[in-house]
Amino acid sequence: MPNGSIGSASTSTSARTDTGAGPLGSERHTRWNRPLISQVAILILVNTMVDTVVTAPLLVLPEMLDHFGTDQSAWIDASSLLAGAMWAPLLGKSADIHGKRRVLVGTLIIALAGALVCLVAPNLWVFIFGRLLQGAAVGAVFLTVALIRDMCAPDMAMVVTGVVTSGSALLSIVMPALFEFTAAEFGWRSVFVASAIFAAIAAVLVHRLVPQSTITTPGKVDIAGAVLLGGGLAAVLSYVSLGSEFGWFTVGPLALLVGGAAALARWFLVASRIPEPVIDIRNLGRPLVLTLLVVVFGTGAYQSMLTLFGLIAKVSADQDLGYGLAAPGALGLLYGIPAIGIVLGGTLAGVLSTRLGPAVALAGGVAIGTVGTIGMFLGDSVLPLAVVCSFLLSLTAGTLVTSGFNMAATLAPPERQGVVSSMVMVMVATGAVILKFVGSAVLKSTNRVVDGETVNSALGVHGYIAMATSAFIAAAVVVVILLRTQRRRARTSVLES
Repeated sequence: MPNGSIGSASTSTSARTDTGAGPLGSERHTRWNRPLISQVAILILVNTMVDTVVTAPLLVLPEMLDHFGTDQSAWIDASSLLAGAMWAPLLGKSADIHGKRRVLVGTLIIALAGALVCLVAPNLWVFIFGRLLQGAAVGAVFLTVALIRDMCAPDMAMVVTGVVTSGSALLSIVMPALFEFTAAEFGWRSVFVASAIFAAIAAVLVHRLVPQSTITTPGKVDIAGAVLLGGGLAAVLSYVSLGSEFGWFTVGPLALLVGGAAALARWFLVASRIPEPVIDIRNLGRPLVLTLLVVVFGTGAYQSMLTLFGLIAKVSADQDLGYGLAAPGALGLLYGIPAIGIVLGGTLAGVLSTRLGPAVALAGGVAIGTVGTIGMFLGDSVLPLAVVCSFLLSLTAGTLVTSGFNMAATLAPPERQGVVSSMVMVMVATGAVILKFVGSAVLKSTNRVVDGETVNSALGVHGYIAMATSAFIAAAVVVVILLRTQRRRARTSVLES
């Protein structure tokens, strides 16, 4: 195992013969072929379903806010990602023990149930409960990556990871226009109908055509630890959301903060003592910690900007608010065409990772994202420039997610791929939730009233962009430290050999 990797397994690894079609552990794919192409297509479909959970609701966010009579855009938007942070550790550990395909199918079924709850929700709280169930779908992303590590040789796995994690963006070229049309004709619930259909189809195809996991690790799932970790994260992040509305020092939000912090502290103490914690924090290693920090800052900044696009695309420049991108087809341009950038960024990051290493690809993604975010200081009222910035941020999205998974995978043994991939997903979800909530607080604190209607001010929009820029700068500092750490370790390895 590489220096600084996840701690070695405390139990023996069991490689079992697969009962279905697909490569065995000793016969992993080393090149593209027909079986691999069909399996990759199915895994891309799975991640397309995840897009209908995380991204598609942004297209009908104003309609949902009006329906439920709330201005909690960050809460409605980020609740699925918040749930993803809660689900990920439990799903990752379960995948290593019980098999990645089996857990992936179960995850899709839970997401299907969540979509149905959202579809029939009579009020906001039932709707949010459905979104929390849907959040299990976020775990499907890292489970597809872990499956790829089972199916492919290491170098091939890096390239396939880029294709799978970004390939679903191709459908995003037509999805915004499609969902705009269906929402206009059938209402915002059409998004959740589509999500349920995608989840059902994906579950059947994964069960029938994707090979069983060839590597499992005997052990047990630390359910109590997963509850403490997930519940603690949820409570602390909920404080960030509710504190901006009810006051940072009021009783309710403070109780969430204290309770969440206590749960996380308890989880930390327990995880440092028991033999099989849901996440082993004792031997993470410096490279993995730095990688997770880059992911939490970088993907959080990108996801928060995605939310901002959805808000300012509904505002016309004629309203003289100092920003506004509303125009025929604006949402399609902002969310559709730049989707090519996600595919391009993910694919190039996979190839670059095999040649120069995933740390270099991470650094490139951070640099592109910083440029794209800074450009939005002017692009918030100029649609062509906003589309260019959105394209750059889409490149960043594909690059950061692919490189984050690839980097983490090189730091863990095969029998721990589920756990280490889940840690990356926790950082993706946590970063997005925190920055979306903070961004929402920035917008609310600078709202203005125009003709009796409360609207976001230009100061708030620019403050939001400044927040995302600061996150990218923080990611840049960390990724430089990561590159230096990797080079130092490489020199040490050469000298020792």
